[in-house]
Amino acid sequence: MKAVILARGLGKRMRRGDEAARLDAAQRRAAASGVKAMIPVGRPFLDYVLSSLADAGCRRVCLVVGPGQDPVREHYSGLPSPSRLAIEFAVQEEPRGTADAVAAAEAFAGGDPFLVINSDNYYPPEALAGLVAADGAAVALFERQSLVSGGNIPAERVSSFAVAQSDGRGLLVRILEKPDAATLAALPEPICVSMNCWRFGPTIFPACRAICPSVRGELELPDAVQYAIDVLGERFRALEFHAGVLDLTTRGDIAAVAALLAGREVQL
Repeated sequence: MKAVILARGLGKRMRRGDEAARLDAAQRRAAASGVKAMIPVGRPFLDYVLSSLADAGCRRVCLVVGPGQDPVREHYSGLPSPSRLAIEFAVQEEPRGTADAVAAAEAFAGGDPFLVINSDNYYPPEALAGLVAADGAAVALFERQSLVSGGNIPAERVSSFAVAQSDGRGLLVRILEKPDAATLAALPEPICVSMNCWRFGPTIFPACRAICPSVRGELELPDAVQYAIDVLGERFRALEFHAGVLDLTTRGDIAAVAALLAGREVQL
């Protein structure tokens, strides 16, 4: 199984975070760079993400990075050959959004199914394994309260996440960005959110090319997914999980993530 990790973005909130956060010198340097995947939490955070993909059965991984000197590419291209993963790279020339980042990995996918995940999230093993085992396109969705109780994400952050709506057949209908209170009240429990954890087939690439920039001026992956559903007829199985996701958004997340990953074995 192949996987694509979106590793180009620089975290603005991480770079501008509270200097009072309890960080060591290496963590402060990494946080100031904004490259969240490389923040050391025992070892680079991305090591844990890569190891979890290998645990789930992924054997080829593509890191989507920026052009020129990139710390993620420099680090992982310099590693001795991993025993469980072949690590490759795709370049997103400009930071034009998550759909554009996925499109940069089209040659790597080569018509095969593949997972897409963030480089600053550590997903529960059962979610990655569920996507690997899925038949066709799918999304891992996470129940909102479980994200608070099972990970490091505070409730106020979870409340800002996009909500997923599925039908009675377990298929994704749409991703609702910042739904209002009335919309939320009309949704059946459990209410689940998307954490950008997907299984795609080749249909996603024409969808990524077809969409227009969002109100934020970016080509966003949820818009490409909606286009794939509405126009191209793709069906996404909605896999729901009651488990936490580790999230590196601010400097205040680093200590909690390091504690939750302490002692976890990493094997690339």
